[in-house]
Amino acid sequence: MVKRFESFQPTAYRDAIGKWTVGYGHTDQVQQGQRVDEAEALKMLAWDLEDAERVVAQWVTVPISQSQFDALVSFVFNVGPGQVEGLKGIPEGKDGFVWLKHRGSDGQPRHSTMLTKLLANDYEGAADEFPAWIKAGGRVLNGLVRRRLAEKELFEEIG
Repeated sequence: MVKRFESFQPTAYRDAIGKWTVGYGHTDQVQQGQRVDEAEALKMLAWDLEDAERVVAQWVTVPISQSQFDALVSFVFNVGPGQVEGLKGIPEGKDGFVWLKHRGSDGQPRHSTMLTKLLANDYEGAADEFPAWIKAGGRVLNGLVRRRLAEKELFEEIG
């Protein structure tokens, strides 16, 4: 699924939020002008998917099916785990699957609604959160609309 939504790009480009990206959506330490062949891009994709798998395995502590796991890995690959403002000295936050950038009214870090619902065994509610994540750089992107629909459908598969 990730390869279907992250087309191979051999030359680094800026994504919808301005982050340098290359290969199949790889963003870690990418620099302007960087080039990769498909074999290298596939290695990067494997590393990035392993990171996403670790996030899902660490934070999802309720039973999920392989389809649900796969849908969540695709989602985490795309949006990341998130980062709370000020946590570990990082001034800017980023919403993600695990963490939301802004703390709650009690000053504590907050989890995404999707993860919160999932951990409460509200699988249907968690699935309904996929379409909430269709913006990048403040704009709705058609590619994200299609991706979230596909991830939601995979998450809801029975069997």
